[in-house]
Amino acid sequence: MSLISDRVALARTGANDKVICRMASDWAVMGDVQFLPGYCLLLPDPVVPSLNDLDAESRTTYLLEMTRIGNAVLEATGALRMNYEILGNSEPELHCHIFPAMHRNPNSIVKCLFGSMTGKPLPHTQKKFMEICRRKLLNFWLHKAEWLLYLAESNLLLADRYCRSGLGSR
Repeated sequence: MSLISDRVALARTGANDKVICRMASDWAVMGDVQFLPGYCLLLPDPVVPSLNDLDAESRTTYLLEMTRIGNAVLEATGALRMNYEILGNSEPELHCHIFPAMHRNPNSIVKCLFGSMTGKPLPHTQKKFMEICRRKLLNFWLHKAEWLLYLAESNLLLADRYCRSGLGSR
């Protein structure tokens, strides 16, 4: 089994201690090595070879979830911005690397990635980082549920008005 498939299988059984949370169709996980503090990955479930192997709806969901994790990491780390990377050369299954950009100088990030410079540590423990990310992601879904409920109620009111107006009986 490949590394990505193995990590997803462990996440499904609750045996992957790097899991931040289960997303709508993916897993948000911490990177095994935190060469940049807050480094995360998004693993699809089910595992597919590449982004192009997803249908349009699944691809949209995957990319939206990628940026939602980025928003959570931004809040948890205080990073300047987020960087996203989907390669698949050494691990030929879809996964996205999500990196917080802590420095304005791009050379500092390259140095962090390749080990000639150490990254700034997280301002709190990994457990706290994961908690902040979970809270941010949960708040998104709660807000979305409230918004969908509001839209449903609004549509019911509009439908009721339409029917009462007599226009709906023609």
